[in-house]
Amino acid sequence: MTELSYKINWNSMSDQAISNVIGAFVKQNRLDQNKSQKETAKAASISRSTLSLLERGETVTLATLLQVLRVLDLLYVLEAFQTTTQVSPIQLAKLEREQRKRASNKKNVDRTESNW
Repeated sequence: MTELSYKINWNSMSDQAISNVIGAFVKQNRLDQNKSQKETAKAASISRSTLSLLERGETVTLATLLQVLRVLDLLYVLEAFQTTTQVSPIQLAKLEREQRKRASNKKNVDRTESNW
């Protein structure tokens, strides 16, 4: 089987076209896993008609999409949304300078004479 693969230009697509691509992705993966709409919808705690709307690219909530992706073990697609905190070199230098280098001398220690 020959699979056609091409890079999608997301910026040139309308919101509806993107919804259609997402719906086709969900449907294709559901069929690849040999799951019916009814069983997928039940496992995702949504109605079959809501799943059908998603697969056709109609408007559904983000929560619905996440529930379906979870049921189909497709949450890995969300890795593109992961962010990392970047610290500027100046901030890093300030943090390193403020970091303690050694233990401080203990002050205000009650030095009472013991009877030993």
